[in-house]
Amino acid sequence: MSITIKDVEHVAALARLELSEQDKERFAGQLSAILKYAEQLNQLDTDDVEPTSHAMPLVNVMREDTVRPSLPIDKVLLNAPDEEDGQIKVPAVLE
Repeated sequence: MSITIKDVEHVAALARLELSEQDKERFAGQLSAILKYAEQLNQLDTDDVEPTSHAMPLVNVMREDTVRPSLPIDKVLLNAPDEEDGQIKVPAVLE
């Protein structure tokens, strides 16, 4: 597959990039070479390759929730800038 100057201009416009004519020619050549190299993947025999959604198996994605001891509330409130009714009080962010 060959990338044209027009293709480079289109991609540059999508990315909001301004390219010189020299850059457009250079990138057209580079992108064509990259796509030519990637086309080699179409020649691979993948009949015996099982489709996957992840390259590596997912292990231990979910875990049991366990209750563990945490800081006592009185120590937490000592570090809070303001406190009200046993809760940390913060400035309002919505009116």
